Amino acid sequence: MKIIYNCYGGAHSSVTAAALHLGLLPEARPATAKELLSLPYYDAQVGKDHGRIRFMGFDEWGNEVYVVGKKNLGFFYETIMRSMIALCGDAQGKYLFVNTMPYVNLWMVIGGFLSRRLGLIVPGRRIVIYGTQKSYFKFLHLVKLIKGKDLPGRSF
Repeated sequence: MKIIYNCYGGAHSSVTAAALHLGLLPEARPATAKELLSLPYYDAQVGKDHGRIRFMGFDEWGNEVYVVGKKNLGFFYETIMRSMIALCGDAQGKYLFVNTMPYVNLWMVIGGFLSRRLGLIVPGRRIVIYGTQKSYFKFLHLVKLIKGKDLPGRSF
C-alpha cells in the first residue's frame, strides 16, 4: 500500500505526520526543533515542489509512506488522484490519502507563510515549529487512527 500524507505546502503537517507514522519522531513528547528540522522536507519545500509526491520511507508493514503539497486543491486532490489511478488501471485499494490540514493551527499557517512564501526563514521557522509542537499530539492521534486500520491491501 502507498500512504500519502497531504497538506497545503507539503512542508510541515504532512511531513510531521509521515515521520510519526514511520517512527522517526517520539510519541511520548512533542519533537524538539532539532528533531523536526532533521526530517527530510521539513520546512524545505518551495513553490515548484507543490504536487510533487516525495517518498519518506517504509513503515513496519512494508507500506510506502509519502508526502505531498496540494496547494488549494483541498478534497479535489484525492478525487484527481483516484481518477488518475483508475486511468492507469491500478487498484484503488493500494492507495490511502491522508489529509493533515484539519490538524494545522494558526501558528503553523503564519509560520509557514513567513518561512516558505516570504522567505523569512528564521522567524517563520520558529513560529511553525511552535505551531507543530502545539498540534503534535493531534498529528500523533491521526497517525494512530491510520495505523489502527488493517492497512495492507485494504481500501478506504
